Amino acid sequence: MQSLYGAIANYKLYYMENKKSKGLGDTIAKITKATGIKKVVDTVAKATGKDCGCNKRQENLNRLFPYNN
Repeated sequence: MQSLYGAIANYKLYYMENKKSKGLGDTIAKITKATGIKKVVDTVAKATGKDCGCNKRQENLNRLFPYNN
């Protein structure tokens, strides 16, 4: 029987492999989501009432460093 941690890790790996990144911003977003950093940032942003700017940063990084698939 697979542990809950193993199931979550497998899901995250599946998600990361099956959603193609357009650029560096998408890759960083995947890493922060997989490591839990995104959840912490969202919690702090919600508590302070300020936007973290993650989406704008992601778009800018994708534009500046695109992947040529």
